[in-house]
Amino acid sequence: MARQGLFLIYTGDGKGKTTASLGVTLRAIGRGLQVKYMQFIKSPERTYGEALALRKLGVEMEQMGIGFTWTKTPEEHREALRLAWQKTKAALADPSIDLLVLDELNNALSIDKFPIDDVLPLQEVIEAIQNRPSTMHLVITGRNAKNELKDLADLVSTIDATKHYYESGIPAVKGLEF
Repeated sequence: MARQGLFLIYTGDGKGKTTASLGVTLRAIGRGLQVKYMQFIKSPERTYGEALALRKLGVEMEQMGIGFTWTKTPEEHREALRLAWQKTKAALADPSIDLLVLDELNNALSIDKFPIDDVLPLQEVIEAIQNRPSTMHLVITGRNAKNELKDLADLVSTIDATKHYYESGIPAVKGLEF
């Protein structure tokens, strides 16, 4: 019986969405699956622990973002999103990928500080997901998952923020957040 690709979403305001996708990635690598990991917001200009680890494991990771929306101009972000979507469409059509992780895509799709519909059209995202190879597993992370994507998904996990050490004034911790 042929494997059916599943679509998983990790969303919510709590910490752990990227971490959950990395757990799925580790399991897939352990089972010999071909994995591609793409990040929509994080920039290759900064060093993140997950990028270092995946590189050591031989997993292709593309950091396609240019950082937080307040760090660059809207046009710079729009161009980064346009290029990221072009690369993502190609990955979603690639039958050699067993697991594709689109980290922070939900964040990108929920940007409302400037228009994105022409560079990252939700309807195109939906169609590309629906038309991906039937055996491809797909993981999408980030806050504010669109209802249209949640409706398509086989699994939606919402990670809630019950308590976080940020509230006590502890900043991002190397090895835990980045």
